[in-house]
Amino acid sequence: MTAIPHWLVDLDMHGIAERLKRLREERGLTQTRLAELLGMAARSYNRWERGGHVPSLEMLIKAADVLQVSLDELVGRTATSSAPTIRNAELQQLVYEVDELPDREQQALIVVIDGLVKSAQVSRAVSRRTAGAKRIPGRTRD
Repeated sequence: MTAIPHWLVDLDMHGIAERLKRLREERGLTQTRLAELLGMAARSYNRWERGGHVPSLEMLIKAADVLQVSLDELVGRTATSSAPTIRNAELQQLVYEVDELPDREQQALIVVIDGLVKSAQVSRAVSRRTAGAKRIPGRTRD
């Protein structure tokens, strides 16, 4: 039988399980999706949240990265910060990677992302306008 690492002895595993669940829910992730991002089975992750299994240090670090908190925040040594600016963990990871790209490549990505965002905004505006026009009685469409 393997001995419990000394750093785990003082950790509040119930508290970690509760923080994992709260952080996951704040980020709009399901257990299945978070497990995918961590590269593990959903069933195994579920045991973490129930407090039935102790994650390894490596997996705690990975979970902290995916949930965008420090390891100290995840294990309860410091208070957790507010929800991340970018709620999609994959997109947040890409932001970190893009930050390492040369400025020219970053500028090209800004143009592409800006175009996608503006296109989505126009589509939403047209949909709202079209939906509003259909509800006005007696109004004819050109």
